[in-house]
Amino acid sequence: MNTKRPSPEVSTSSMADIAFLLLTFFLITTVIQNHQGILMILPAFSNESITAPVHDRNLFAIQINSANEFLIEKEPRENLDGVREEIQRFILNNGKDRSSSDSPKEAVVSLKTDRGTTYATFMAALDEIQAAYYEIYAERAGITPAAFRKLNLNDPKQLQIHNRAMEGIPMNISMAEPSKVN
Repeated sequence: MNTKRPSPEVSTSSMADIAFLLLTFFLITTVIQNHQGILMILPAFSNESITAPVHDRNLFAIQINSANEFLIEKEPRENLDGVREEIQRFILNNGKDRSSSDSPKEAVVSLKTDRGTTYATFMAALDEIQAAYYEIYAERAGITPAAFRKLNLNDPKQLQIHNRAMEGIPMNISMAEPSKVN
């Protein structure tokens, strides 16, 4: 007597429910990082190109090659030590030194990189440039640079402090198209 017993069946009716619950759990508990990117105020879009030439004395040039080496005002440098203070003197020169900017409105800080420049090096240079401007603004407002950056521009009093500090000193930063690496 060779009777074969039917094998017991495993109920799979609740498998879809379990899969759905696991999927819901992972969707709720997973944290997705939100990268902010570079926060900068961009000029209004215009089809017209700006053809106003910038005189060499009104241009503070910072170049970074693909080996992350700096060329600041045509002088090779290993790091950015002292650049913030140099930028501030350049911006606030007001024509005193004939080799530096005519006025804060005319002063332009240029940052140019190679395609091989690392993101960290680019950001360090950009941070130094912006920090130079923020220190000037903060000093004019009579507050610390950190407090100046935290001003709430939705508050009319704080907006007035912000605008007064920046009056006559625009943040003129030029970021040139990166050069190709050979």
